[in-house]
Amino acid sequence: MPRLALNWEIVKTTLAKVEEYGIVRLLDELSDELRSGRYRLLPARRVLIPKPGSSEHRPLSIPSVHDRIVQAALKIVLEPVFEADFADCSLGLRPRRSAHDALQVLIDECFWGCRWVVETDIAECFSAIGHEKLMQAIEERICDRPVLKLLRAILRAGVLEDGRVRRPVTGTPQGGPVSPLLCNVYLHRLDRAWDGGDGTLVRFADDLVVMCWSRGQAERALARLVELLADLGLEPKAAKTRIIHLEVGGDGFDFLGFHHRLVRSRGDRGKPKVTFLARWPADKAMRHARDRIRELASRRWLLLRPEVIVERLNAFLRGWAAYFRYGHSVQRLSKIRRYAQWRLAQ
Repeated sequence: MPRLALNWEIVKTTLAKVEEYGIVRLLDELSDELRSGRYRLLPARRVLIPKPGSSEHRPLSIPSVHDRIVQAALKIVLEPVFEADFADCSLGLRPRRSAHDALQVLIDECFWGCRWVVETDIAECFSAIGHEKLMQAIEERICDRPVLKLLRAILRAGVLEDGRVRRPVTGTPQGGPVSPLLCNVYLHRLDRAWDGGDGTLVRFADDLVVMCWSRGQAERALARLVELLADLGLEPKAAKTRIIHLEVGGDGFDFLGFHHRLVRSRGDRGKPKVTFLARWPADKAMRHARDRIRELASRRWLLLRPEVIVERLNAFLRGWAAYFRYGHSVQRLSKIRRYAQWRLAQ
């Protein structure tokens, strides 16, 4: 079946239909279209998903199966090129790096005396990235014209929302395989311009934390962040931007699902008392876990066999515990376990 004659049917194509059509056959057709320049991208389907622990929604743009294959192949080619340049402070959406690597940097910096923290979040980061500035950043490392043309086509493909196609001049839509890489390519300009004298920057995608030695340094770091983001056409989210002083008995801050707070050990069994940065699941993460457990153990699933409900519940609990088992999370993990048992008994 010729691809161009089935554009709107392809939007609804599922993986099962692709397997029925023939994976090798489809890949050969896509390869021929890319080589001949006949490949045309379709608008991504826009959906809104709730943000965990919040009433807000995150827009996701889901490309067709064909376009996801092309984007994934493009990412495989481009990622090693840009990975050679990315800064060590960038730890999100990258291979062989995880959220726990970013969290460990905070612990290390606090141990060495950085007790002033600047935390912020880039407002609507994926939606606000300018296409032209993004292409300029890409062209610093990529000169292959067909690849650049394909990237421009991906950015201009637009989104299908409420039956209408919109083609904004900004944004790298969340949901496509290549979008996380493009976000890091764009924000690499911030990483590259950051001066270590303004504090230790930790960036996980669009979440930023700077560990500083003093309030003065923290204030300079925040001003520098605002300046660099403005140069990129971005701005920090006011509601999530603040400076915190870490001290025993004082406030802490949330980052990547964990709550961080400076505590002092009790010095049991003759051991010296030690001040350190502790972390455990944040209140927001706990609410999200309870909401998910409540949904999985809802009374509307009473017609299912108990084994099916337990299997679904265990799958969520294993994933949640695997992420939050680090730090000082024993009490909160126990609370979630007891809550799951109670909901299941109900």
